[in-house]
Amino acid sequence: MEPFKNIYNDTFFNGFTAVLKKTLTGFDKKRFLKKVYDDAWEGRELKQRMKHIALVMHEFMPAKYDQATEKIRDIITALRKNGVNGGLEYMIFTEYIDNFGIDHYDTSMEAFEFITQFISCEFAIRPFILRYPQKTMKQMLLWSKHESLHVRRFASEGCRPRLPWSMALPFLKKDPSPILPILENLKDDPSEFVRKSVANNLNDIVKDNPDVVLDIVKRWQGHSPRTDWIIKHGSRTLLRKAHPQAMRIFGLAVADKIVVDKLKLETNSINIGDAMNFSFTLTNTSAKPIKLRVEYGIDYMKSNGKANRKLFKITENTYQPGQVYTFKRNQSFRNLTTRKHYAGQHALSIVINGQELATKKFIVTA
Repeated sequence: MEPFKNIYNDTFFNGFTAVLKKTLTGFDKKRFLKKVYDDAWEGRELKQRMKHIALVMHEFMPAKYDQATEKIRDIITALRKNGVNGGLEYMIFTEYIDNFGIDHYDTSMEAFEFITQFISCEFAIRPFILRYPQKTMKQMLLWSKHESLHVRRFASEGCRPRLPWSMALPFLKKDPSPILPILENLKDDPSEFVRKSVANNLNDIVKDNPDVVLDIVKRWQGHSPRTDWIIKHGSRTLLRKAHPQAMRIFGLAVADKIVVDKLKLETNSINIGDAMNFSFTLTNTSAKPIKLRVEYGIDYMKSNGKANRKLFKITENTYQPGQVYTFKRNQSFRNLTTRKHYAGQHALSIVINGQELATKKFIVTA
């Protein structure tokens, strides 16, 4: 599998430098590429390459920061005219603001509003939230009413207390109240892209402040189908842990009358890169229908030799008494940028309404 860092290749740079030549006075492609492909280039990972390109680009930009951000606008406009509409490789623009904009608050806020409509800036805004907490959160509240769905989504995504692969925001983990008016504005947003961010923000908050989210769930429930989806997805950590209050709110009972049987793995040993097929049956032995959240968990072996569980939702439905339901699933063990597999003993568990009802161990081999 091609490493993500190789998105910065000759094809990318040929297109990118052609745009730089049109937008930057006196741009020297040869000198630019020589600085990019320095002696340390091959050893840099994706994020390091992004930062390095931003630092090199800075040498070719106007010295004044406000003029440099205007040039970024020109570059993005030219890229769009060439049919380019964002992409991970263009996070070099957010790296630029992150590295050179922290002392230029107003100019950086204007740049964020423009750039995030091309490539999302949720990682780069976080140093500004930490240095200028009150006025940045006030700005994000204004952005939550922006006409662009990308800016509205940025207002939520950028202030997630536990945004993955980014610096944490400790003061928002402790007290998420500055986030709540933003989410309130977005709770019925017409864009699914925005609503997913709101749900993920709630799921971040719930890990440190479950009561705050439970209060929101009770207030928002029934507001609209869009909002109901947000609170359900935003409560997934509570539901996976079978939190009693969350279970009651969403009509999920204790699964003591549910029997999981015939858990079968197609093979007890699987190679990294292959897929595992498994099946099981579920029976409601009670006298009445029960609403069930059906999930399976994989206890993945990590590089340190310890297991780490990842849960996967299968479905959520009402199951009739006395009926036997059969489930068949396929789980890939192909390495991803977000998950690397390691050889060793793993386990598959069937989890119903947060309760583990069946388990099988299996071996993953390199």
